[in-house]
Amino acid sequence: MESKRLQLLEEEDKQGRKIARLGFNASSLLQKSKLGFLNVTSYCRLAHELRVSCMQRKKVQIQSSDPSALASDRFNLILADTNSDRLFTVNDVKVGGSKYGIINLHGLQTPTLRVHMHENLYFTNRKVNAVSWASLNHLDSHILLCLMGIAETPGCATLLPASLFVSSHPAGDRPGMLCSFRIPGAWSCAWSLNIQANNCFSTGLSRRVLVTSVVTGHRQSFGTSSDVLAQQFAITAPLLFNGCRSGEIFAIDLRCRNQGKGWKATRLFHDSAVTSVQILQEEQCLMASDMAGTIKLWDLRTTKCIRQYEGHVNEYAHLPLHVHEEEGIVVAVGQDCYTRIWSLHDAQLLRTIPSPHPTSKADIPSVAFSSRLGGFRGAPGLLMAIRQDLYCFSYS
Repeated sequence: MESKRLQLLEEEDKQGRKIARLGFNASSLLQKSKLGFLNVTSYCRLAHELRVSCMQRKKVQIQSSDPSALASDRFNLILADTNSDRLFTVNDVKVGGSKYGIINLHGLQTPTLRVHMHENLYFTNRKVNAVSWASLNHLDSHILLCLMGIAETPGCATLLPASLFVSSHPAGDRPGMLCSFRIPGAWSCAWSLNIQANNCFSTGLSRRVLVTSVVTGHRQSFGTSSDVLAQQFAITAPLLFNGCRSGEIFAIDLRCRNQGKGWKATRLFHDSAVTSVQILQEEQCLMASDMAGTIKLWDLRTTKCIRQYEGHVNEYAHLPLHVHEEEGIVVAVGQDCYTRIWSLHDAQLLRTIPSPHPTSKADIPSVAFSSRLGGFRGAPGLLMAIRQDLYCFSYS
């Protein structure tokens, strides 16, 4: 496996010459399209393949007020905000515990690729099970964290204001207060932008889903038959989608205010534990991945699988799935530490990216893809965090 990874890395470095030698370039693609040799579907697929193939790995320089910490703290996960101008990071500290930071992506421009890490002295010795950006005061004003309990300290869901991180908050935004809710054993979480659950968040527990109002503290409880490992709110439809360890995916109708019958809406089934659910923009389709490495696109109207994406590797890990409709791609990191990119529209595997470091269960990369890395004027690209390093794969 290691020799295969090194061989793929070597091919990655030669990729520009390899593509040119095969005659697979933008001008030939446009010419074939104009001459009618390619239909719209084929042209779009080949254009995606060309752009994704041309993404080259470049190391990002991270600046911080504590350079020594950058050399020792390891990235656990990264999560981009809605506008992709900030990156929330969870870093494992060498002495034990975790540290949180926000990376400002505005400096992510070639050729320098230089960003700044804004840190906060908020540490925890508990495992972070789930993370989500939360829009309480304004868009992405807070970070929602689900922390596991340890010894006599119970688990909790914490709303961490982004304004606590020095210089990372908008001008005029006053530092907010850190809010914690005693919710033991949460596997997943999601923030609601749905008017039926305004200023609310959900947590997936063992055989239960909680929907909590941040303003009033009121909770709705929905009993389930399995642990809830993945969640996402729909924005238009009054639904909360949940993926379970049993393989079931179901939706909760947010208009039902009690735990009685009638709250369970759509039901779908995978053969293994569901680790991620992603609702597409028009809310007619849902994409899900599971611990068997299966990625499926479901039609919510017919409750049938309409597409399957082959090649993902997973046996037991809780791995996320990234869907980007604007670019028409699906991104997932497997347990084998390879990052795979598929075409959303025809499930074609466009690229397999090896990890820059030797494959290890402890070194599965965390990635973030955006059509506008660094904000409104940014370019499409992929960010990959592994160990102490951050890499950028940007479109040429």
